[in-house]
Amino acid sequence: MVIVMKPSAPQKDIDELQKRMEDRGLTVHISQGVNYCLLGLVGETNQIDTNQLEAHEHVDRVVRVQHPFKLASRMFHPQPTVVDVGGVKVGGGHTAFMAGPCAVENEEQVMEIAHAIKDHAQILRGGTFKPRTSPYSFQGLEEEGLRLLRKAGDATGMPIVTEVMSPEDVDLVAGYTDMLQIGARNMQNFPLLRRVGRAKTPVLLKRGMSATIEDLLMSAEYIMSEGNIDVILCERGIRTFETYTRNTLDISAVPSLQELTHLPVIVDPSHACGKWTLVAPLARAAVAAGVDGLIIEVHHQPEKAMSDGAQSLKPHKYKALVQELRQISELMKSFVVS
Repeated sequence: MVIVMKPSAPQKDIDELQKRMEDRGLTVHISQGVNYCLLGLVGETNQIDTNQLEAHEHVDRVVRVQHPFKLASRMFHPQPTVVDVGGVKVGGGHTAFMAGPCAVENEEQVMEIAHAIKDHAQILRGGTFKPRTSPYSFQGLEEEGLRLLRKAGDATGMPIVTEVMSPEDVDLVAGYTDMLQIGARNMQNFPLLRRVGRAKTPVLLKRGMSATIEDLLMSAEYIMSEGNIDVILCERGIRTFETYTRNTLDISAVPSLQELTHLPVIVDPSHACGKWTLVAPLARAAVAAGVDGLIIEVHHQPEKAMSDGAQSLKPHKYKALVQELRQISELMKSFVVS
């Protein structure tokens, strides 16, 4: 339920109404804009008499939220959320480029890639704990990989993002990184979602391979309900009957999510297709759709990569792509859709 206050509502009346709702056992989230104030109520609101609330002289209207997600809903928070990742803004018109290897393999590898892309990416990505389909595949360097990724980020001035796979590892990973990634396979790992929700580190939440848009938003709700509102959503392709590509990029998820939520939405074209030749076209489509950022896999020797070399761009191809994407982004800003 959302209580929309009148623009002229005194702060004293807003505070009194907030206390009144909290006394009824509800959690109240206030969204304050220049010309509006919303009180988002979370809890058992069925017994609330909306007519009585609307009789308040400073209440404009009361709206019941039909979606099961509340905190992530744009109705609760009309303005786009901007997430600060180590000084890099994501969302609200800030298009962020995140790039790096699928997996940190050694110091030389991650340093070479980081230095090669530092002028064309704001955030360095790299896997250190790798959830692989096969137990015989490379599983990541774990804490040693975290140390190397942090070193490369510091050397190039880029904040870093890497995946965390279990609640027990959250403190360890958060100690090194600027953003915690929840991978597609863990999107509905609810103990992990609750744990990162209690962390102070921004979270990059990837859509599960068979998850609906509502499933993704409900997972974000788990994180936000624990107090961490710095969540970035990532569309990375879903499983369909098509086998030519690794997954199928749901480009419609970008505008759909932006209608439903205030959270930033980015796209991972690398995992969506699994083929480096298709990364650029999908990235262009994502920017044209109005995405808030891209996360792209880059490797200087993809033919020797220990993980996902087939979908990794070489640094010079990545640089050329980013230059194109920035032009598309500027062009799209000139269009006004009525």
